[in-house]
Amino acid sequence: MKIGDRFKGEITGVQDYGVFVRMPDGKQGLIHISELTQGYVNDLSAYYKVGEELDVVVLDVDEYNHQVSLSSRALMYVEKNGKPLRFKHFWTNYKKHIGFKTIEQSKEAWINSAISMIEAKNEKKVK
Repeated sequence: MKIGDRFKGEITGVQDYGVFVRMPDGKQGLIHISELTQGYVNDLSAYYKVGEELDVVVLDVDEYNHQVSLSSRALMYVEKNGKPLRFKHFWTNYKKHIGFKTIEQSKEAWINSAISMIEAKNEKKVK
């Protein structure tokens, strides 16, 4: 099992904090309440029943504790401008050149600015 794997899983348990799902390898994974659907869910047991199947994607695998975090929300379509969009919640830095400058690009200017301010204050004290 690796991050990004998709499969249909059977619900094996419903708790206040999320839903447990049996994975193809027989182990269980957890879909946290925040990863079940878009929006607010008041009572999970009203929407999810033991034995139902869900399409899920693997968000995280904790190799130390052998716990798997799953999501069904990441596979949902949402309409925007008449086009269906698929939400993916994988954080990467592939867009680091877009928008604001990265810390790596800004650090030298910040250091130089701070040094200039300190030197200006020191010159005022000396006079």
